[in-house]
Amino acid sequence: MRHYEVTFIIDPVLSDDEIKQTAQTYIDSLKEIGCDIVHIDEMGLRQLAYPIRKRTTGVYYCVEFSNANGSFINRFELALRRDERIVRFLTVSLDKYGIKYNQDKRDGKIGQWKKELEAQQAKEEADAKKAEEAKAAAAKAKAEEAKAEEPKTEAPAEEAKPAEEPVATTETVENNKDEN
Repeated sequence: MRHYEVTFIIDPVLSDDEIKQTAQTYIDSLKEIGCDIVHIDEMGLRQLAYPIRKRTTGVYYCVEFSNANGSFINRFELALRRDERIVRFLTVSLDKYGIKYNQDKRDGKIGQWKKELEAQQAKEEADAKKAEEAKAAAAKAKAEEAKAEEPKTEAPAEEAKPAEEPVATTETVENNKDEN
């Protein structure tokens, strides 16, 4: 049994339904030929390394399949070349190392360090957040404790205000002058 992988780029100008229909057309074509589809990887919209047909992005699909012989490859690639919806394609025959690599990749053994690194960073962020919350709670408790320890004094009674002195008016001033 021979193993192959075909990666093709679909023109991003098409609608989502047309893109999926184009990909499904070639997947069905492989099934009709008698290939066993091992894995379909829809990689989505990606940036191209260089412009192709005045396009800078494309929708990537990677299909891994197996077949007893490779006599159908030329006809399959001819169909890909003729289709205007396909921007580029590449068909590769996989050896035992390529097959193992793809299987490990699907199992999560390859690229696992990124997941572990992200998990570790998320844990550190959560720990930092908990530490901040604990610090804030301790400060709040300390403030409440200090408030509770303050000596409670009653509000001082209002002091008696001195009686207001009468305001001298011009009449009283004149009366005082006459008495003298």
